[in-house]
Amino acid sequence: MTSSMLVKDVMKSPSPAVKQGTDLGEVVETLLKFGVFGLPVVNDQRELVGFVSEQDCIHSVLVSSYHCEGAPIVDDVMSREVLAVDAESSIIDLAQKMGKLKPKSYPVTEDGKLVGLITRSAILASLWANRASCDIPNDKQ
Repeated sequence: MTSSMLVKDVMKSPSPAVKQGTDLGEVVETLLKFGVFGLPVVNDQRELVGFVSEQDCIHSVLVSSYHCEGAPIVDDVMSREVLAVDAESSIIDLAQKMGKLKPKSYPVTEDGKLVGLITRSAILASLWANRASCDIPNDKQ
């Protein structure tokens, strides 16, 4: 049943992430390599300190290339107010939250440390797979 499914059951782990101080070029390469819309930013203890999105990178690269400024680092463009979820959170609760807040992905934490990344695609696939059980006649479940 979907209500018992937890974030930890469908998250990508280990999560792709970048460290504080990472050059923006490396951030862009990591985004493209993993095919994600955003990345958690961690410190040396893997504590979550920020989140950087494709949109953040596009804006920063556009501005720095237009003005021929030096390459920015992730700390210059990341959001420090991160919407993270606990690994023990319910998929249902997160799906409802995603519908209202619109992020495409959330870092997953345990005790403040990054343990995974969960995306809308992973939630959708999980909900759809569970939905298939609704089509099975009751006497065959």
